[in-house]
Amino acid sequence: MRRKVLGRKASFLTAAAVVAHTIWTSAAPALTYPLYAQEWHLTTFTTTAIFAVYPVFVVLMLVVFGNVSDYIGRREAMLLGLAASLTGTIMFALAPDVDWIFIGRAFMGVGVGLSAGPSAAAVVEFSAPGRTAQAGSATAAAQAFGMIGAALAGGALIEYAPLPTRLNFVVLTAVLVVVMVATWMLPNHTASRPAGRWRPRLPSIPNGVFATFVTATAAVTASYVLGAMTLSLGAQVARDIIASQNALVNGGTIALFAISSAIATLPARGTKPGRVMLAGSVIAIVSSGLLALAGALHSLVFYTIAQIGSGMAYSLLLLGGLSLVNAAAPVTHRGATLSALFLVAYLAQAVVALLLGKIATWASLSFAVDIGVATVAVLALVTLLLDAVRSAIASRSTRKARGH
Repeated sequence: MRRKVLGRKASFLTAAAVVAHTIWTSAAPALTYPLYAQEWHLTTFTTTAIFAVYPVFVVLMLVVFGNVSDYIGRREAMLLGLAASLTGTIMFALAPDVDWIFIGRAFMGVGVGLSAGPSAAAVVEFSAPGRTAQAGSATAAAQAFGMIGAALAGGALIEYAPLPTRLNFVVLTAVLVVVMVATWMLPNHTASRPAGRWRPRLPSIPNGVFATFVTATAAVTASYVLGAMTLSLGAQVARDIIASQNALVNGGTIALFAISSAIATLPARGTKPGRVMLAGSVIAIVSSGLLALAGALHSLVFYTIAQIGSGMAYSLLLLGGLSLVNAAAPVTHRGATLSALFLVAYLAQAVVALLLGKIATWASLSFAVDIGVATVAVLALVTLLLDAVRSAIASRSTRKARGH
């Protein structure tokens, strides 16, 4: 029996849903970390290690399979990723101890590692004719909606429903099943496939786009480090430093991060990537300072404002970086290039999460937040510097071309 094949618009929305799943899957356990710590007597380092297992396995998948969707098609790669994510989510729903959580988190990392690059590439390729430049905005918005779903659904289920450490993942399991069915109906489309057979290789950077790639990667890495601070420590910061005991309120502050992230993409559409990254970097520095101030003053108000600003910065940095790569990467190597970018970003996310968890365990949670704030500020400044260098190189190349 022939399977039903979706049209372009439905395929675009399905690809965006797969993008959303990469963040929803990542963020889903965020509000349960304090519950695991209480139930199983875990340290802050252990709970951040649970978070960090995810980007570590994302990186492993990107190293080995970063270019696979350029060869086998976006649909097949996304289906493999969704199957792994579904396995991990089921393990969270059934987990009798923390070992299951670590294994489930590893499966989530495998799933996102297999589907992050292909889904971002599919959003570009299923965009309406003449509107591929807006694919970066759509990807950033999809990630924001994934985080909103994780924060609000998780917060409400944990606070007001039975089985607070399980029902959240039962709901996510159902969501992933629906997304898998839709993905199964996608056309097996890749804009243009490279010659030869696929073999494992490191994600590569095509010739002529190195400066653009490095700048974009710095921006996306800054974005993902902001996300790591929110998802690995956000619930514990709200609970222990800001002294909010309501899971829905704590989830609401994370949802504000996501909502402001989604809203920030609207005025940024059509804006040059350099300007978008400039705005994102400045907002990242300011909001990080507010987060440190919130921790020092135990202020939920400052914490909420910081989350809103961090969400805007997250989205703008991600959008600016992705727009640069989408415009510069050759079609035949788009999946591999995006995978290389995500590899660096997820690796940095894992390192920062583990570092902050270790600092919180050895010293204090507030000191870990201060270190995270400093890290974000440095990455934002590096992004600004690299973009200035990239712009200078591009201007020099343009002048040379006109001279000839």
